[in-house]
Amino acid sequence: MLSIFLRNLFFTVLQPGIVAGLIPYWIVSGNKTIDRPLRFYQYFGILTFLTGLVVMFYCIISFAIEGRGTLSPADPTKKLVNKGLYRFSRNPMYVGVMAILIGEATFFQSGNLWIYSLIIFLAFYLFVILFEEPRLRKDFGEDYRKYCREVRRWF
Repeated sequence: MLSIFLRNLFFTVLQPGIVAGLIPYWIVSGNKTIDRPLRFYQYFGILTFLTGLVVMFYCIISFAIEGRGTLSPADPTKKLVNKGLYRFSRNPMYVGVMAILIGEATFFQSGNLWIYSLIIFLAFYLFVILFEEPRLRKDFGEDYRKYCREVRRWF
């Protein structure tokens, strides 16, 4: 169990840590000051960010416990994860990361961060369609096809 925890920690820092943490930080660093007191939209951004963070971590834990793998395509799950949030969306981890990015863009009112978020969504969409879904169909066969018929891709 320690091995899977360490692998998930590594890939969490490497993938969503860079995509939803480091790059957005670079985009907004030095450009914005935070008003005091915070404005309504900033509270909404914080709530959206935190919701996305909880969803993302819940999914990473589900991958480790239920799927016996990580969020990385280099170390995928051994079992199809279709419980918890995966009963409502086939890709809640991507939805969570997008909520983090939307929360950041809302909080900082950054047009560049909104553009970056759109680019990331398009990258996620293409990755899911062109790589992830074909691999899951191959790995999990009829179980995955049935899951696709029952659960929507995003919401």
